[in-house]
Amino acid sequence: MANGKRKRRQFSTEEKAGILRRHMVDRVPVSDLCNELGIQPSLFYYWQRQTLENLAAALSGPVPSGPSKREKELAAENRRLGERLARKDSVIAEISAEYVQLKKELGEP
Repeated sequence: MANGKRKRRQFSTEEKAGILRRHMVDRVPVSDLCNELGIQPSLFYYWQRQTLENLAAALSGPVPSGPSKREKELAAENRRLGERLARKDSVIAEISAEYVQLKKELGEP
């Protein structure tokens, strides 16, 4: 390049997994991988740290589909409170209408 800057390469998730696999399974030294790929060892170790931090999620199995028991309980409570609020609103509207009618009958402003 004319200005001496190199374009930053982007590695896909599959490429990163393959690189880490070569080190962990095939026992290719980190220095050899980094020299071959032209990356800094700190980048390799960053990928490795990310992998190990997310290992528990990968081994936990499939994410259950649908709402959890707690979400179902919260949804039921939300519906119950919504019904209660609607009932309260209707009572307030009825009382307000009676109040307005009474003020008209008594001739108050």
